[in-house]
Amino acid sequence: MRIRLPSIVETPIAPLKVRVRVLRQVIGYLGPGFFVTVGFIDPGNWATNIAAGSEFNYKLLWVVALGTLVLILWQHMSAHLGIVTGMCLAEAVHEHVKPISRFIYGATAMAACVATALAEILGAALGLSILFGVPMRIGAVCAGVFVLAVIWLQQYRALERLIVGFVSAIGLCYLIELYLVKPDWARAAYHMFVPQLNSSSIVVAMGVLGAVVMPHNLYLHSEVIQNRDWKGRSEEETRRLLRFEFVDTLFAMLVGMAINSAMVIVAASVFYRHGVHVSELAQAAETLKPLVGNLASVVFGVALLFSGLSSSITSGIAGGTTFSGYLGRRTELESPWFRAGLILTIIPATALIMVVRDSFQALIISQVCLSVQLPLTMLPLFLLTSSRRVMGKFANKWLETSLMVITGLMVVCLNALLIYQLFGGKF
Repeated sequence: MRIRLPSIVETPIAPLKVRVRVLRQVIGYLGPGFFVTVGFIDPGNWATNIAAGSEFNYKLLWVVALGTLVLILWQHMSAHLGIVTGMCLAEAVHEHVKPISRFIYGATAMAACVATALAEILGAALGLSILFGVPMRIGAVCAGVFVLAVIWLQQYRALERLIVGFVSAIGLCYLIELYLVKPDWARAAYHMFVPQLNSSSIVVAMGVLGAVVMPHNLYLHSEVIQNRDWKGRSEEETRRLLRFEFVDTLFAMLVGMAINSAMVIVAASVFYRHGVHVSELAQAAETLKPLVGNLASVVFGVALLFSGLSSSITSGIAGGTTFSGYLGRRTELESPWFRAGLILTIIPATALIMVVRDSFQALIISQVCLSVQLPLTMLPLFLLTSSRRVMGKFANKWLETSLMVITGLMVVCLNALLIYQLFGGKF
């Protein structure tokens, strides 16, 4: 169901009311960014952030900061595409890209959605295990059924409210954690801006990057824009929509960066400081008990459960959108093609969890896989938003083009370093 929002091109109003009116408009248009944000505070992020903090102290905080800056740019461009063309990324690729390239982009994007859903559902299952002692495989089935039911029965606006509620709960949980662990803020601030990387940290660093800049979110954002009916009906309205969207994206992504940074800081302050090696998320929760008390373990489990369920919803929607969009079919929740894509995302991910032996490593590897696939999502988005045939006068200007090229090459180079290290190289 398409949701029609009022046009934001309004009749001029009295000067004294302008600021209040603009503030109300901004608040009214918050939502899509937060819907996407939950995807990069998911259980995959938990695993990579805990690994980063427990193994390397605060030294990989810069990856979170840099990844978030890259994320803001590319998520904005995904939303930009949706606002200008009225199509999500998958629909735009189907419309404008040759079949062979379309198949490569689409197949790898669906694989990325499954890898993402695996991490999300596994995290929800681990949350159920920590809080209630539910066996991991049973918890995974419960989480998978929950996700299918919620997406199948609800509409986007109801899902948005649910997601924003979950994000708020996760943020509150980590504020409590930060208060409990008392980190070294000076050292954390230093490593937020000073990069350090070597052969021992490259795998975890790429996992952190893949967990922040996620392929399925680039597909999801432009689709959420469509379901808010954010297509400009005039040049003036399009420009104003783009400004409101950027505020929404910037604010939501910065909230996500704060939560991800908090994860690394908590892990460094508790595990690295006490010489504790963490090999699974459940162990992380148990280890918190003697170090900072029972409350921290409960908060950890609640936040992990909320994170897993909410991000599973977004990954399921991304899978449905990607599948139906690449086939040139309707991408609304009610579409049978969307529901087929949803099933092809959630059920294989849940089935793979049944054979997972090391859940912590599975989470990290899934995020590394996302990082490897990321260039194949960035490339079509770059080509489409740079095309005047597709975007008209709203095609990328030189600054946007330069930033997309620089950040895209950075991701490719980091992936090349990862592959070099996996084949025995040292640096």
